[in-house]
Amino acid sequence: MITQFCQDANIKPQIGHGQAIWPSGKYEDYHIHCFADPAAAKAFLDHFGGEMFDPKRDREGGKSAVSGVARANTNASSTLDL
Repeated sequence: MITQFCQDANIKPQIGHGQAIWPSGKYEDYHIHCFADPAAAKAFLDHFGGEMFDPKRDREGGKSAVSGVARANTNASSTLDL
């Protein structure tokens, strides 16, 4: 579904993996789609929903002791439910 959308829209995201650690200590894994073009990111978000993720803003100090881990805040939610 995501691959077909990206092919049809000629969008080429970089796909990574991330992990959120909630204040309760719960861990959640995510597939993260990164876009160089903000318009492509908006098209993807408009189609699939989700939340923007800015590594400089959404990781502790812009970096993490463990690559790909972000401390999630209580206002965040899962990015995409398939």
